[in-house]
Amino acid sequence: MRVQETAYAKLNLTLDVTAKRPDGYHDMLMVMQTVSVTDSLVLEQTGEDRIQVSCNFRYIPTDERNLAVRAAMMYLDAIGEEKRGIAIRMEKDIPVGAGMAGGSADAAAVLRGMNRLYDRRMSRRELEELAANVGSDVAFCVSGGTALARGRGELLEDLEPMPDCRIVICKPGFSISTPELFRKLDQIGLRTHPDTPGMLNALREGDLRGISMRMFNVFEEVDDRRMRSEAEIKHVLLDYGALGAVMTGTGSAVFGIFNAEEAAECCAAELRKEHRFCRVARPAARLEI
Repeated sequence: MRVQETAYAKLNLTLDVTAKRPDGYHDMLMVMQTVSVTDSLVLEQTGEDRIQVSCNFRYIPTDERNLAVRAAMMYLDAIGEEKRGIAIRMEKDIPVGAGMAGGSADAAAVLRGMNRLYDRRMSRRELEELAANVGSDVAFCVSGGTALARGRGELLEDLEPMPDCRIVICKPGFSISTPELFRKLDQIGLRTHPDTPGMLNALREGDLRGISMRMFNVFEEVDDRRMRSEAEIKHVLLDYGALGAVMTGTGSAVFGIFNAEEAAECCAAELRKEHRFCRVARPAARLEI
């Protein structure tokens, strides 16, 4: 049997770090949105007793370092399935090291695909609980849409869908180390936080301008030379008419929200002159599991 799944990239409309936990992780408060930048995965049961992964990005690991492999293994363990003959083919468009949850989205797509291969033995909530053990953003990516995430990202609350719009997403030619940014954030202490209640209210009202004005990511407060490139991309987005612009996750991708498709396409064309990855996307709806 073979199934195909689509993995949807994630953006952070807001990202706040509320506390450092005794286990070394950080408590987060985030409003997250899936978008129409996607990877495509095909899962197939095989006669071999192993999980095989192939990918169009040659530098992507195909062993247990890959979250997709870990997700498949955890699903099989959870349902007590001893036969582990699974082949996974990944065609990636979500950039790596962008703060767009590419690896997490792939892992979530694998969980959904495994659930179809094995007669939907798990509910959405059960898949999300399993996903939380795979990686921090995987639980959100199981069904995506618009959600408030707490803890390490595993405590989820569905929100009103984001209004339709165009989202220009640009990744500069470098990635940013997540552990490094967390260390720097711990050193400086935070003075400014996102207006999360205001963001939730803007989503309830379907107020695209209000949503855009309240986008904020605390990691942009970190003193890092690479943030100058992030700021330059934001300036281009705003100059071309973006209602708001912000970095997603720990970077390095930056995005801006537009209410006009023509302005979004013109902005993307300008950014492509210097940056290889630039897409015009739309918000993606929550998936039914």
